Amino acid sequence: MLITKLSPLSNKENTIDVPVDAEQYRKWTNTDYRYRRYIQDEFPTLSADLREFIKTGITPDEWNDLFGKNPFK
Repeated sequence: MLITKLSPLSNKENTIDVPVDAEQYRKWTNTDYRYRRYIQDEFPTLSADLREFIKTGITPDEWNDLFGKNPFK
């Protein structure tokens, strides 16, 4: 599914095609953060890059620009 998030680093909207079930994604994002499952438990097949994008809106390229390399690899 296409997920669009606002990056707090660049203040740009970014869209990435993430291989998740739309209902599962909706349920996770609409659950109060205090009661959510950990993202790695909810989406165990996703890479750390994609989970980070879902959580924060920060793209892998933005991490590379900020840190010089992707810290999740």
